Amino acid sequence: MDWVQVVVLAVLQGFTEFLPISSSAHLILLPLLVDWPDQGLAFDVAVHVGTLLAVLVYFRRDLSRMCRDWLHSIATGRRVGDSVWVWYLVVGTVPVALCGLVLSAIGTVSLRSASVIAAATIFFALLLWWSDRRNRGARGEADISWRDVLIIGAAQALALIPGTSRAGVTITAGLALGLKRETAARFSFLLSIPVVALAGLLEALEAWSSQTPVAWDAMFAGSIISFVCAYATIHFFLKLVERVGLFPFVVYRLVLGVVLLGFVV
Repeated sequence: MDWVQVVVLAVLQGFTEFLPISSSAHLILLPLLVDWPDQGLAFDVAVHVGTLLAVLVYFRRDLSRMCRDWLHSIATGRRVGDSVWVWYLVVGTVPVALCGLVLSAIGTVSLRSASVIAAATIFFALLLWWSDRRNRGARGEADISWRDVLIIGAAQALALIPGTSRAGVTITAGLALGLKRETAARFSFLLSIPVVALAGLLEALEAWSSQTPVAWDAMFAGSIISFVCAYATIHFFLKLVERVGLFPFVVYRLVLGVVLLGFVV
């Protein structure tokens, strides 16, 4: 893997991980266009670490407050401040974790075809457009309920289908439930923390068991680049989503899906 591939893939991962445009669709399309070799599991772990650090750093104050309140609630046996948000993230992660275990047992090769990714990219783009169009944006973070958490968590499990987009499907569910765009996006980003951490851990274990040589300089560079790109994506997306809406991402996904279909046929 040369340095051009390192930089491009790290930038791609950093930008697409938290935008509703499907990182898997991009990561299958790019190698088709440029005929690059597989980057390997170790590099995937590195860029996942970068994106995970980005969301942890960006929401560090929120996460610190949540964890402090959660520990206090455990000690006192009652709800304290934002303590419930830790349980929201845990419960919201259960569906995707269970579905991930099932899919890993039965195999996911059939889901990773270009036709499936193209179809999912287009279908969930239309679903995002529908939920954004009907959304009235009346509910903020204080209005999130356990029902919302369970529905958004269940929707997140659909992201195991390549082309769906984890960010896209969770934001879609949040909008359909009446959450404000920024609230739906913030909850989606926070919900990514345990998911990205678990995915990175599984990839790290698989990479470790394979005992393949690791290019540490490429791994380090990939982590830093994906961190910077992911941090910038979170920052600007949250600032712009209320003003520009999600329609530009819908159009982009539709075009991407059509391009992928072009490779299939």
